[in-house]
Amino acid sequence: MSSTYGIGNALIDIIAAPSKALDEVRDRVSWLWVPLGIVMLLSIASLVTYYAWVDFDWLVDQAVADALQAGADPAAESGIRSFMQPGTMTAVAAVSILVITLLIYTLQSVYLHLVNKVTGNPDLRFGQWFALSAWSGFPMVFQALTSFGVIAVATNRQLAQDALSPLSLQSLLINADSGSPWAAWGSSITLISFWVIGLLALGIMRWTGASALKAVIIAALPSVLIFGIWALVIA
Repeated sequence: MSSTYGIGNALIDIIAAPSKALDEVRDRVSWLWVPLGIVMLLSIASLVTYYAWVDFDWLVDQAVADALQAGADPAAESGIRSFMQPGTMTAVAAVSILVITLLIYTLQSVYLHLVNKVTGNPDLRFGQWFALSAWSGFPMVFQALTSFGVIAVATNRQLAQDALSPLSLQSLLINADSGSPWAAWGSSITLISFWVIGLLALGIMRWTGASALKAVIIAALPSVLIFGIWALVIA
């Protein structure tokens, strides 16, 4: 571990030289709040920008149409319109990103810590696994930056929220109607998701000495189970 290595170096290296970054941050747990904070702030900023920019009346009409298409009671329309206000949606988006991100990273860290206790290096602490979750999730900044890019080049303000993620399976392959459950499923999986899993597997390999196959299985298993079960429920 280099004494001259800084957080700025790690932020660059986690993209350009991830093995070096992961080796350096292993015992610098307190640094985890920097990549985690950047990802959350940019994610919130992208949605705040979207809600401030989008044709909100059109967005509400689309939400009502999707709800009715999904079988919602027509009487629910007034409730949807009352709830979907720019300020409310912005606040809900911000809180949801903060809570869900921390919850996902916590659950992932608990999972990695428990698996490691059984199969890996028992000297690694929970905080280190949380740090690995935060650093391996740093490429999610590109998802937020992509959203800004989509808004910048859009020809009009009637843009569905799932269109903000052109790297998702929904945009690249599925192209389901916005009200379809497959649209939500596909929008939740992006090319960046595979990058994140790859970084997680690399960290497991370097921190525990696990084989590449074992590390990939450990890193990918939660996502495979979650999205596999979700797909079965939809089908």
